[in-house]
Amino acid sequence: MSIFWKTTILLICSNAFMTFAWYGHLKNLNNKPWIAAALLSWGIAFFEYMLQVPANRIGFQQMNLGQLKILQEVITLSVFVPFSMVYMRQHFSWNYLWAGLCLLGAVFFIFKP
Repeated sequence: MSIFWKTTILLICSNAFMTFAWYGHLKNLNNKPWIAAALLSWGIAFFEYMLQVPANRIGFQQMNLGQLKILQEVITLSVFVPFSMVYMRQHFSWNYLWAGLCLLGAVFFIFKP
């Protein structure tokens, strides 16, 4: 498997943990003190970092820092939109599409030789 795909798969998994750590408490712990949500989020974030740090180390063998960051942002939006719609029951907004298209432009320019 190529370095790009190893990095991408690890970042997708990392983002799944990150999204739940950052936003899942808004649905599940909204009636608990914020400190409880913070502590649980930190626990979830541990698993995010266990995937994200190796992903960036692997990716940095072939990609530069800007490419890694743009890849991360594209993956973040790709994970966040389904999470917000399916898990959090948020309505689709056309702004998601426009933001995605802007990120595709960023991908084009950052990976252009």
